[in-house]
Amino acid sequence: MTKITHLTLDVLKPHQPDIVEFATRLAAHGTGSAVTIQLLEMDEQTESLEVRIDGDDIDYEGIKNTIGALGGSLHSVDCITVDVKSKS
Repeated sequence: MTKITHLTLDVLKPHQPDIVEFATRLAAHGTGSAVTIQLLEMDEQTESLEVRIDGDDIDYEGIKNTIGALGGSLHSVDCITVDVKSKS
């Protein structure tokens, strides 16, 4: 079984929702997820973010869909950790 345990994402989003709500919504897509967001740049209408997500089993498709639903755009996956465990 393969599980994603870490993602670092480059995300562009509008000012609303704020990063607290944004992080909370993203954290819902994994078991034991922790989300860290660093604001890299801000202009009049958008914010560039580095989003780091750690968890036991992160739902990448759910993360992508939530970013889009919140008005954001996933620019790139900058880092990923995948845990592969064999069945016993």
